[in-house]
Amino acid sequence: MTNQIVINGSGNETSNGSSRHKQRPPHFVLVPLMAQGHMIPMVDLARLLADAGSTVTFITTPVNAARIRPVADRIRLSGLPITFVELRFPAAETGLPDGCESVDLITSADLFKPFFEALSLLADPLKLYLSELTPPPDCIIADSMNCWTASVARSLGLPRFIFHGPSCFFIFCSLMLRQHKSLAAVAGDLDPVVLPDLPQRIEMLKVQVVRWMDRPEWEKISQEVRAAEASAQGVVMNTFEELEPWCLERFRKTTGKTVWPIGPLSLYKEEVESKAARGKASSIDTELLLGWLKTKPADSVVLISFGSLSRNSLSQLVEIGRGLEEAAGVPFIWVVKETAAEAASWMEGFEERTKGRGLLIRGWAPQAVILAHPAVGGFMTHCGWNSTLEAVAAGVPMVTWPRFGDQFLNEKLVVEVLQIGVPVGARLPTLFVDEMSQEAQVKGEQVGEAVVRVMAGGMEGEEMRRRARGLGEKARRTMEEGGSSCENLKRMMEVADLQHHVHAAKIKI
Repeated sequence: MTNQIVINGSGNETSNGSSRHKQRPPHFVLVPLMAQGHMIPMVDLARLLADAGSTVTFITTPVNAARIRPVADRIRLSGLPITFVELRFPAAETGLPDGCESVDLITSADLFKPFFEALSLLADPLKLYLSELTPPPDCIIADSMNCWTASVARSLGLPRFIFHGPSCFFIFCSLMLRQHKSLAAVAGDLDPVVLPDLPQRIEMLKVQVVRWMDRPEWEKISQEVRAAEASAQGVVMNTFEELEPWCLERFRKTTGKTVWPIGPLSLYKEEVESKAARGKASSIDTELLLGWLKTKPADSVVLISFGSLSRNSLSQLVEIGRGLEEAAGVPFIWVVKETAAEAASWMEGFEERTKGRGLLIRGWAPQAVILAHPAVGGFMTHCGWNSTLEAVAAGVPMVTWPRFGDQFLNEKLVVEVLQIGVPVGARLPTLFVDEMSQEAQVKGEQVGEAVVRVMAGGMEGEEMRRRARGLGEKARRTMEEGGSSCENLKRMMEVADLQHHVHAAKIKI
């Protein structure tokens, strides 16, 4: 199969030769999973590496490149040495609809396997591109799910690090559940499972911790992912030492891997323009948004946003709206991605009833900008790790509403370990939601009660806010010069450079 390669951005021309490391900066190739929640932190990582003196090649596909165009344009204007490379995505070869190049564009469960099969077909065109790249690459950093990059790195004699987008808590708990075969010992999906090897007792429902990769039909891909992780020379994580200290320690000890936590990556740039450019183009003018927030008292506004994949049924939208209307007059910003005509009609009436107190954003919102504003004092979230970490970095407590994947485990980290959140009461995973007919899982009373617990003060609310602010201060310090994440980034770059020299020497011999 031949893939067309389209190169965007600018690279640094240098000479080849055995002395190239003395003549030029290290060159990293970043290969994210084609999913919005995985792409965003990898773009932040690219900018961090470039700011630290590296050259970066960022691998993407046409649809994904179009989505990150705002931040890519800012990078070009800034002069950072980052090149965005578009590989043609082989959708047709695996039976995917044209343009289905990201996880959030998958419309049914039976398309997940073809999607990952299509990703693996990028191996040959990536290898071809990298073999002809000038300056030549020194290290590949690939999303942990891109196990196919292991053969690319091996064939080119390059060191390879894997990037874990989720929390270390999720990664470690999933590893322990597999090693202890905990799920096999539990019969029913709604039966409880105690998470093994944790310093405190945490209990969940089996259905909340079963991963799609645990299913029999995914066994081959699951084995390939684990093998690729085992052969990687290091692990990069979007977290920080002070947030998950015991978890990182146990993960290192259990796997024997060198692990570099270098987050929160959302704190890469503090400027409003940089935060607003993360992800896709915003659906609201930033100045209009900041003007509205400026009219609200400190810590008074709750943000409601459920990420790029989650959708609500009409009945669930109504219950969320009812809870907000009953939540003691708390001002709110609600990011709505549902598109059904009936949902849009209901939202218009809700918007009119809450005019002045609420602001609705239809589509993509500059979440990091909103969370960083002094007026925002709470965040109702699906507990995706990017969103969770953005709230931690901003020092904002959370109302937790997990939907699927790593999110139920992230909720436990937020609520029971860090104690900076209140659960809304969601129990069952939801992914592909019928926007019209699916019954609401969470009632308005639960929504209103959770919002009030976080926003209305009292001893519980104040303690949560104090803990959240403390973590926010630690998050900011860890990204500064001398902070743990800053130092981990330097160590990772040094190891990549050293291992490349070792590989190059073996090839020369």
